[in-house]
Amino acid sequence: MRPQKIDDTRLIEGLMSVLQSKGFEGASLNDLAKATGLQKASLYHRFPGGKNEIAIMVLGFVNTWIKDHIYQVLTETGVAPIIKLQRAIQHIRQLYQNGEKSCILNALSLDSGLVVLGNEISKAMQLWIDAFTALGVEQGFTLAQARTKAKQSLIQVQGSLVLSKGLGDPGYFHKALGDVKSLFVNG
Repeated sequence: MRPQKIDDTRLIEGLMSVLQSKGFEGASLNDLAKATGLQKASLYHRFPGGKNEIAIMVLGFVNTWIKDHIYQVLTETGVAPIIKLQRAIQHIRQLYQNGEKSCILNALSLDSGLVVLGNEISKAMQLWIDAFTALGVEQGFTLAQARTKAKQSLIQVQGSLVLSKGLGDPGYFHKALGDVKSLFVNG
């Protein structure tokens, strides 16, 4: 029997969805295979390193996503800061499906002992902080003020995802996105 074909986008979305909902330790290879539409043997063939390799690939995707949809948007020249902020917030809203999805960084940081995951999670968070810091500096805040606001934006979004998921109310996520906007617009 010939292995099933699956495009990379659908593969990553399926894998990320399972890791977001079940975490690294809770996700079984059966869950991961089912979410992608692949047979377990095909998943092994594509990822001989198993769940470790899958998690690393998903975090690589997340880092690239943050670079493309947050960092590049917030550091783009020739665009008004408020427009950049609105675009970045819209991308965040889409990534987390309006607060319905858990934070992948949180899900993978909770229970995995893999050092490489910690490094990739740290890179993703630092990229976020750097992007929002650049926006804050452009808005006239000192570097220290901008960095504080950037860290607060990460705390608000990620924390709101935990609350939204735990309490079954995406309103926390929507409020947090408004609060992030206020951090940089209203001062």
